[in-house]
Amino acid sequence: MKIGIIGGSGLDDLDIFAHARDTVADTQWGAPSSPLREGDLAGVPVAILARHGRAHTITPSRVNYRANIQALKDAGCTHILATTATGSLREEIRRGDLVIVDQFIDFTKQRHMTFHESFRPHEPVHAAMPDPFDPGLRAILIEGCVRMGIPHHPQGTLITIEGPRFSTRAESRMFRMWGADVINMSVATEAALANEAGLPYAAIAMSTDYDCWKEDETPVSWEEVFAVFKANAEKVTRLLVESIPAIAAAQGNARND
Repeated sequence: MKIGIIGGSGLDDLDIFAHARDTVADTQWGAPSSPLREGDLAGVPVAILARHGRAHTITPSRVNYRANIQALKDAGCTHILATTATGSLREEIRRGDLVIVDQFIDFTKQRHMTFHESFRPHEPVHAAMPDPFDPGLRAILIEGCVRMGIPHHPQGTLITIEGPRFSTRAESRMFRMWGADVINMSVATEAALANEAGLPYAAIAMSTDYDCWKEDETPVSWEEVFAVFKANAEKVTRLLVESIPAIAAAQGNARND
């Protein structure tokens, strides 16, 4: 097995290896957002990709999500963990809290959401996606949060918007009415493609702000998102480092059953 990690805002240049090597990848969909930083963690092969590029130069709409997922699959990754900064749409989800999301709502407008640009005659492909985030990976992340005492929410619905602009107040209120708990600009696209590619996928969402629905709070700004994520990035990194050996152990146990 091999774990792919997609680092989002605040973890664009994640470095968790003592000895790392960069692999420049290419795919049938074009180049991914960054080279793959590869190494071993507790004996488990890992490849890290920066969603927006290592200097965060790629806007959410221009990320080549298909190339990113394909590059990880081509590199031999069998599972994907993603990190993302999110706005909270619920009072109880505070700044710095982690949410191990279990559902998404896709509110994007100009993304390639599938690898299937056409079907073979009489062979349409419609991916079933009732539970887009892998339950086994989510359970391991939740167990890690509990063990390390990290403030977290064991489930939540994430809505992905197009970006790069933030929501209007009317949109933010609407998303709350729809049942969304956190908001971001990337994860629904990745999750859909990872499911199509047959790669179990889970996301660690960190709440950095209250979007703009909460009128007693200053509306979200990029400066706030980045500052809050950076201040709490160590929690996400620790959770990743702790979870990777647990995923490998669970995979080994499943093979032995």
